[in-house]
Amino acid sequence: MAQSSNPPELLAPAGNLEKLKWAVQYGADAVYFGSEYSLRNFAGNFSLHQAEQGINYLHQHGKKAYITLNIYPFSDEYEKILALASSFDDMNADALIVADLGVFMILRRAGIKAALHISTQANTLSSQTAIEYAELGASRVNLARELSLEQIMAIQQAVSGRIQTEVFIHGAVCFSYSGRCAISDYLTGRRANRGECTHPCRWKYHLMEEERPGEYHPVFEDDRGLYFFNSKDLALFEYIPALAEIGVDSLKIEGRMKSVHYIGSVVSMYRRILDGEHISSEEAFKLLSRVKNRGYSRGFIDGPAEVQDYQLEDNHSAGNTVFAANVTEYSRPDDCWIRVRNKIFAGERLEVLLPSGRLSETTLPNPLTDQKGESHEFANNEQIIRLTSPLPEFSILRRVSE
Repeated sequence: MAQSSNPPELLAPAGNLEKLKWAVQYGADAVYFGSEYSLRNFAGNFSLHQAEQGINYLHQHGKKAYITLNIYPFSDEYEKILALASSFDDMNADALIVADLGVFMILRRAGIKAALHISTQANTLSSQTAIEYAELGASRVNLARELSLEQIMAIQQAVSGRIQTEVFIHGAVCFSYSGRCAISDYLTGRRANRGECTHPCRWKYHLMEEERPGEYHPVFEDDRGLYFFNSKDLALFEYIPALAEIGVDSLKIEGRMKSVHYIGSVVSMYRRILDGEHISSEEAFKLLSRVKNRGYSRGFIDGPAEVQDYQLEDNHSAGNTVFAANVTEYSRPDDCWIRVRNKIFAGERLEVLLPSGRLSETTLPNPLTDQKGESHEFANNEQIIRLTSPLPEFSILRRVSE
């Protein structure tokens, strides 16, 4: 297949208005976020007023706004979802992301102007299903994570010109089928498919044989247990050129519950790759190690998941940096102000991630000076400190431990 004339869209997550702005500044072409009925009850989410602010901010910067309504609702919730969708439509949202066929049809019949995108929760594994969604009026389908590159290519060839395709390229992965998990509901009463997941796939488990109740079989020589279901994070940076070449329309990053540090670090790296820059695997892993992760995996892109795609030893999410501060306001040519995120010390040297994705370093002043002109040997969270070397707004300052 000939390469698409346009590069794929880079689609970033936002759990709140602040994260939306960071996604834009670090290179996203579009941002997806939600309010109610969006499968992320603990992401912060947007009020209607904040959603309107977010949509306006995106449009002012030439970006697109996609709203998640991808819950599987009960019968008495459809009217509420339609009312919410109509509000987003009046705000000129570019697309609504849905999974449930009932939701899709009521939005179609109501004459919603926004494009309708099919969520990954709908488990689309075939070109036949994608084409049927197109016949119903969908403009895009987010393909299931369980597909290989070869299978994505076959689907792309079959649906090209009929419906857009979207592929997840980075972020946390649920061990269950396309993220549809029943374990949280079973163990805790909090329903994953209602946006309430407690992530029991990250918990420690022991093995017990049916006819030997109470006898827990060791799976390692130590007694820590085994994290059977603890999937590593997805990272498909090596496959971006291939996905672009076969014509995938949008590349999606997971993480509405992640920090602005995560958004800036991950979005900027993929932006650089999409802009044609070659980043070696070694450099990519170095950049991605700066944010919390459970180790990285290629998922299903090469075929079925294997044991190395799971972090069996522990359930910790670790990175090698501390998010120290970010530039809040670019003032004069010779200085700027930073917002402290974690304790910083006068005179210490920190790594800087610029919105362009480039890395540099800076040395903090000694002493530190706050907005009142008072001097400090250190500063804590939320303090505003003057930086004597100018940096662009949204720049990240972080302490690295290799």
